[in-house]
Amino acid sequence: MEWRDRGTLLSVRKHGETSAIIEVFTQAHGRQAGVVRGGVSRKIAPILQPGAELDVAWRARLEEHIGSFTVEPLRSRAAGVMGDRGALAALNAITALLAFALPEREAHPRLYARTVDMLDIVTQTENWPVAYLQWELALLEELGYGLDLTVCAVTGEREDLVYVSPKSGRAVSAEGAGDWADRLLPLPPELLGLVTEDLAGVPDGLRTTGHFLTHGLAHALGDRPLPEARARLVDRLARLRAG
Repeated sequence: MEWRDRGTLLSVRKHGETSAIIEVFTQAHGRQAGVVRGGVSRKIAPILQPGAELDVAWRARLEEHIGSFTVEPLRSRAAGVMGDRGALAALNAITALLAFALPEREAHPRLYARTVDMLDIVTQTENWPVAYLQWELALLEELGYGLDLTVCAVTGEREDLVYVSPKSGRAVSAEGAGDWADRLLPLPPELLGLVTEDLAGVPDGLRTTGHFLTHGLAHALGDRPLPEARARLVDRLARLRAG
């Protein structure tokens, strides 16, 4: 069995004395693991940085085997984030969430394209927190936990949407919330893709997406805790906002 694809590197861990096991989110084959012979060498190790885009060739005797990779670099994103701790935290959160959430060997081409765009945005613009919120929404949608933020679930109106129902994932207007407002999740403008002057609503947006990542996606995966990398990103953005 063998195939060739392009993909984003999600994780690396040492295997034996000289090799590494990598996880890659590929365009046509989904999340796939494999052994890279000599993966800890001075020649190959610098290529194997999370977020890097690679040309990978996978080979195994049987399809169910872990198999081995040969890799060629297509694009490194390390240099674009090393000088920005926030961007580095975002890159780490993206790759960690994908490794956490994606089923093995199941293609998600739309999410793959969205992820490549998101990783490029992180390295190119200061407004990446809003794009990151939209990426988490796309991840939830792709895996069956999408939110409906288009109309109020109570009144059917499209204006003044300021809350999200924690049960249904549907938007709720201020009028529709009534006495239930304190039981609802926030729906800041940034969660709708709007870039505000100071991105003040990003922490609230992350609280809302975090609820559905935890109580929807992670619950379906056996109530596993979300990756620490996401918690570090949320904490960093909250501290930047407070500062």
